[in-house]
Amino acid sequence: MGSTEIAGSGTAPVSWHAMSAEEIGPRFEVDPARGLDAAEASRRLGTYGPNRLPRGKKKGPLARFLAQLNNVLIYVLLGAGFVKLMLSFWLDASIIFAVVLLNTLLGFLQEGRAEKALDSIRNMLSAEARVLREGAVRLVPAEELVPGDIVLLESGDKVPADLRLVEVKNLRTEEAALTGESVPTEKTVATVAANATVGDRENMAFSGTMVVSGRASGVVVATGDKTELGRINQMLAEVSTLETPLLRQIKKFGYTITACIGVLSVLLFSWGHWLGHMSFVQLFQAIVGIAVSLIPEGLPALITITLAIGVTRMARRNAIIRRLPAVETLGSVSRICSDKTGTLTLMEMMVTSIVTADGPYVVTGNGYAPEGQVMLEGQPVEAPAEVLGPMGRVCVLCNDAELVQEDGKWKVEGDPTEGALFPLAAKLGLDRAGESASAPRVDMIPFESEHKFMATLNRRADGDMLLVKGAPEVILEHCDRQQTKAGPAPLDRDLFAREGDRLAAQGERLLALAWLPDPGLAEGRLEASNLPRNLVLLGLVGLMDPPRVEAIDAVRECHAGGIRVTMITGDHKITAAAIAGMLGIGDGRTAVTGTEIEAMNDAALQDCVRDVDVFARASPEHKLRLVKAIQANRQIVAMTGDGVNDAPALKKADIGIAMGIKGTEVTKEAAEMVLADDNFASITAAVKEGRTVYNNIEKAMLFALPTNVAQGAVIAIAIILGFTLPITAPQVLWVNMVTSVALGLTISFEPHEADVMGRPPRAVERPIVTRFGIWRILFVGAALVLYTLWAFFWVKSQGASDPMARTAAVNAITLGQVFYLFNSRYLLDSSLSLRAHMDNPYVWWGVAGVVVLQLLLTYAPPLQAVFDTEGLPLPVWIGLIGGAILFFLVVEAEKLVVRRRFVKVAGLLA
Repeated sequence: MGSTEIAGSGTAPVSWHAMSAEEIGPRFEVDPARGLDAAEASRRLGTYGPNRLPRGKKKGPLARFLAQLNNVLIYVLLGAGFVKLMLSFWLDASIIFAVVLLNTLLGFLQEGRAEKALDSIRNMLSAEARVLREGAVRLVPAEELVPGDIVLLESGDKVPADLRLVEVKNLRTEEAALTGESVPTEKTVATVAANATVGDRENMAFSGTMVVSGRASGVVVATGDKTELGRINQMLAEVSTLETPLLRQIKKFGYTITACIGVLSVLLFSWGHWLGHMSFVQLFQAIVGIAVSLIPEGLPALITITLAIGVTRMARRNAIIRRLPAVETLGSVSRICSDKTGTLTLMEMMVTSIVTADGPYVVTGNGYAPEGQVMLEGQPVEAPAEVLGPMGRVCVLCNDAELVQEDGKWKVEGDPTEGALFPLAAKLGLDRAGESASAPRVDMIPFESEHKFMATLNRRADGDMLLVKGAPEVILEHCDRQQTKAGPAPLDRDLFAREGDRLAAQGERLLALAWLPDPGLAEGRLEASNLPRNLVLLGLVGLMDPPRVEAIDAVRECHAGGIRVTMITGDHKITAAAIAGMLGIGDGRTAVTGTEIEAMNDAALQDCVRDVDVFARASPEHKLRLVKAIQANRQIVAMTGDGVNDAPALKKADIGIAMGIKGTEVTKEAAEMVLADDNFASITAAVKEGRTVYNNIEKAMLFALPTNVAQGAVIAIAIILGFTLPITAPQVLWVNMVTSVALGLTISFEPHEADVMGRPPRAVERPIVTRFGIWRILFVGAALVLYTLWAFFWVKSQGASDPMARTAAVNAITLGQVFYLFNSRYLLDSSLSLRAHMDNPYVWWGVAGVVVLQLLLTYAPPLQAVFDTEGLPLPVWIGLIGGAILFFLVVEAEKLVVRRRFVKVAGLLA
């Protein structure tokens, strides 16, 4: 039994598709006409195990929950929360712990998605199988299949294991989920090359795929995790999800802030203790105040809500976000790897070209919709009865598909290639109902892969006609004439061979159409073996799944924004290159196949992806390797897909994008984003939203952080110079958690900047706070320190109490925030314009809310008691507002100087 052990044991895989059908039975010690006996099947089940995909060890819910706490931002938040507990600020502490809990729950739920994706693959397996055992057909649970079993397939079955087919009758299987190929695959028993990709193994039927038509029998060569589906399941389980660029940068930022707080606290405590002008308790409270002031407690809430707003905006553009950080990742994408079928194309076959003896025609239209024209030399043509008329009749009469309209959308029931002929007939002015009534079918030869054509005998009042369509090489062998406007003429084989090569080079699939009026065939005598060899060739039709018009525009917009678009498809090389060229991807000729990818090592593939943008006949392993190679070149990768074969690459990519309409549940569970309309243009719209989200997060940070710096600096200066603290820790918490968040949230609603898609993608290594950002934070922080200290000492110099002076200081900080909010809406552009004040109404709502809150803080007795504040007289308010206006103008002056003198200096904004 060594041969069967190879099939199911995990040693080197065998190329069963490269062996003849006659070799397979002996290799598995089974008679294909009788099958295994019950005892041998039971023994092999014990050897190879059940035909199901294994379940990996699951991390327990508690472990998954606690793992979410291992995040530096969570540590910062927890630190802030415990500080608030020490200060008896129970409400503030509760809010912070609630934020921690929310973030933890989001991560906890997210981690469960990988297991769901694996479960979705397991659900693709068939429940039962028809097998031949001991010479009898039996229905057995699919889990009990073993290598060597003889499985019988017929239309509508789900293939229960990987089979080497040994007998086939017009079998076609739907393998789109496994290979990405949209057209059903015709199966044979003939051997294929050992290095053939999965999509080219025409003598194999794979577990989880569907039988569209025909019947067959095959030998089980792989079960469970040894099947192609099992390999994908294993790849998906092994692929780890990447950390998003934003989370990486925030983590680094969090470490930096934590380190700064620790160092500054130790230095200031040592300085204050050495001077001895503050008691230990006072010094401890001051240090706590600095720590609290420098911890950006509201930042996680600002980032989360900004991302959530981005999710809402993207949903309106048909992009459904499953994982919140993916919103920002989209904004940093530098390369989009897209499937071809249905995403960049319509996923609807369409006749785009016609070649007759009288010339080449171009067919316009959009997929299955029976709308468009037949064009000759750029001009619409009437349907000449001599050539295009008979061609249209072949399209509608020699056809077993149906074209139906459901909910305003045209769909094909049956073979997509046959269905594509109906719109052509409509464009030629013919309809099926009328033609069938005047020329009913009386005999036929159904299409089979053995003879590669279909023929019908139709009876008209003036005589019979034989209508034929099929593979050009077969139909041409049965033709000796060609149809012209002047009638039948001798066949010019060179013309049609040359034109066929031209259409094939454009990625079009070819069908030849022929007819024979008055064939002289008796009803019931039409057979494949006696098809006449004096047919009249009507012409060739070229079919393709055409590019979406909006996808062409979207690719152009991506290129303008510095984003490369790469096509990775299971389709053939010539078709992939041609369609890519129409979309503006690649040069229309160059494509690398899966076989070529296998011959490259990782370094060679890394070089290849720098230059090539079209990859064809790609398997799941190829797609995964391509994503890794692109990431190794320090690019942020978005990967689209719809089939099970795409799931590992989707999970590995920086952002995986699944198709909502034709995508499998496996890909949806593995992806961060789902396209509701399966349209590439929606990805471009989502990238635009992602860039806007990142811009708004950056603006929100540059708005919030100067306040933290200013508050920390004010307290530090008080410690160093030994005067009364101008603000207390509770007041710092009020500013950080209330006014900063309330005002910062309005930035989340900022609209797109005009050139958002005209800029290159953000560099991978670019920090979330750039050198320019650090300058802006320090400059604004310093200006705010001066404004706050002026307010404190100005009020105190008028004989006011310390609480009133502190109230003036905390209101100065808040007023500074209000005016700086308008500054920060534009990093460099002037805010002294009507647009700066009118295109985001949420800003005014935020300002109004903060004004109300500050008045309550200043005058409401309950809040006065909690925050140690006192009411301010009107002159103080006038002075504070005047100071805030001056602060606003100082920041605008800084923007003007930077804009005019320094912005062009290389690296300033990096």
